[in-house]
Amino acid sequence: MPEAPRSLQAKGHSHMTENPAAPADEEVNAGVSRGSGVTLWRQIAGRLEADILSGELKPGPRLPVEGELSARFGVNRHTLRRALAHLAEQGLIEATPGRGTFVRELPLRYLIGTRTRFSEIASAGGREPFGRFLGSTTEPADGEAARELMVAAGTPLLRIESIHEADGVPMALGCAWFVEERCRDLDLVYAATGSLTRALATLGILDFRRRETRITARPADARETQLLSLAPGRAVMVLERVDVELNGRPLQWGRSSFAADRVQLVFKP
Repeated sequence: MPEAPRSLQAKGHSHMTENPAAPADEEVNAGVSRGSGVTLWRQIAGRLEADILSGELKPGPRLPVEGELSARFGVNRHTLRRALAHLAEQGLIEATPGRGTFVRELPLRYLIGTRTRFSEIASAGGREPFGRFLGSTTEPADGEAARELMVAAGTPLLRIESIHEADGVPMALGCAWFVEERCRDLDLVYAATGSLTRALATLGILDFRRRETRITARPADARETQLLSLAPGRAVMVLERVDVELNGRPLQWGRSSFAADRVQLVFKP
């Protein structure tokens, strides 16, 4: 790899577009040059990679749009896109529809054990957790839900759909079912607080345990792609869970679709 280039913020470089007639040794914006023997897109990729690894470009803020980056490096958008595609293949950046291109965070270490709380896991990883309420319905328990929650078929259940975010980045889209009689108005409190743990505490349920977690993987469907801001073709990990109260009574049965490349599942004995 060529010598790590100077910061993106460096000033004073002459401007040059990808004009074939330009002098071979003329320098372009931001320190990339035509006469180096290295293609322009590789120079740009190396420049951005150096800024990411040095911390000059940090996870969180959106990268400048293509037009701005093209002007900064003095190249056309096709060349810039090749550089960005290379960085995406290396797992350094991520482009998501409707949000832009970002330096990727390290995957969130998601510890699965008897006590599994998204808010605690995100906070332990130095990220701000939030549960975004999407909606709720009351519906009769079908055979699967009745079996998991150990109630009679047809028992009224409260179904809550939500997105869990860390630092504003969507991590998981989930549905959870609760026995309505036990958890009446849970959805209203959850919508107001953004925390299932706090919402359950208002009902007197101060603690609960994970009884079982089952994991599968598959391509994201259209809705998951949209709500989790995934690029087409990305995968999700589907976690199906049963949580129980301290007396062993099932509290919730749920399924969550996690963005597979944003979360690292960790199991400890």
